[in-house]
Amino acid sequence: MIREVIVTTIGASGKAHIAPFGIIAAGEEWIVAPFRPSTTLENLQEVPFAVANYTDDVRIFAGCLTGRREWPRVSVGAFPVPRLAAALAHAELGVQRVEEDAQRPRFFCRVLRQEQHAPFQGLNRAKAAVLELAVLVSRLDFLPRDKIEREIEYLKIAIDKTAGPQEQEAWDWLADKVAAHLGKPEPERAGKAQG
Repeated sequence: MIREVIVTTIGASGKAHIAPFGIIAAGEEWIVAPFRPSTTLENLQEVPFAVANYTDDVRIFAGCLTGRREWPRVSVGAFPVPRLAAALAHAELGVQRVEEDAQRPRFFCRVLRQEQHAPFQGLNRAKAAVLELAVLVSRLDFLPRDKIEREIEYLKIAIDKTAGPQEQEAWDWLADKVAAHLGKPEPERAGKAQG
C-alpha cells in the first residue's frame, strides 16, 4: 500500500526539506524511495531520519510541485527532523537499511513514534482530485498530451462540484504548471458556476 504524505528530511547543514511522497507500507517497514538526484535522497544519506506528515491541506502537495516549498514547520522534541505545522498527525521514521539502486534507492524505515495533532474531518473529492493532478504534474515529461488533457478534464469535475478555497488555489497552481508545460497561453480554470 502506498500512503501519500509530505516527507520532511534534514541535511547535515541543518536545513529542512519537504517533498510529497508515496511512502510504501510493507508490513512493519515503511519504504522511502527517492529518485536520483534529489534533496530527499541526499538528506537521508546524511541524516537517516524522516518525518511522514499526514495532512489534508492539498496546497502543500501542489506547492511543492510549483515552487512553493516554504510551509511552517515545528520541532518534535529531541527528534532531529521537524514536522509540518499543518500535519493532522505525523510519524517519526528511522532508516534501518538501504537497498541501493542506480535510479531509485530504497530506504527501509521503522516507525519510531507517531502523534496526532488535529482531527481528520472527512473525505473530499476535490482534495483527491488535486492529489491526482499533483501526481500527473510530477510526470508531465513522461505522458502524452492527450492523456494529460483527458485526465484533467475528468478530475476537473470533482473540483467544480466540491472544491473549497484551498482546493481551488492548489488546483490553479497545478493548472498553471500544466499550461506552461503544454504551451497554452492561459490555463483553463476550474470553478463553481457563477450565477
